[in-house]
Amino acid sequence: MPVRVRLKKGDTVRVIAGKNKGMEGTVLSVNRENGRVAVEGVNIVKKAQRPTQQNPRGGFDERESPIHVSNVQILDPQTNEPSRIGSGTDDEGRKIRVSVKSGVTLDG
Repeated sequence: MPVRVRLKKGDTVRVIAGKNKGMEGTVLSVNRENGRVAVEGVNIVKKAQRPTQQNPRGGFDERESPIHVSNVQILDPQTNEPSRIGSGTDDEGRKIRVSVKSGVTLDG
């Protein structure tokens, strides 16, 4: 069953569960099909690289691995605390994301 992902690339989030609990970072990518997000500096894995012409020695590359969206919460811009994301409308009737904790607009 697909998960509804309300996060966007560039959002600042805090990890609320798992081995990286308490870490914060910005969202690098969002995979809406699998409900996973890659967060900067969180869930670093080492990936073996084969030797290529650009990198003749090969070696290990460290990169962020995606984590499930249920394990992160967006940080409220006003209080810098984790908050859920609600929806609302702006003055022109467009749908926007709103922080549930403080009611502050998250979009632009």
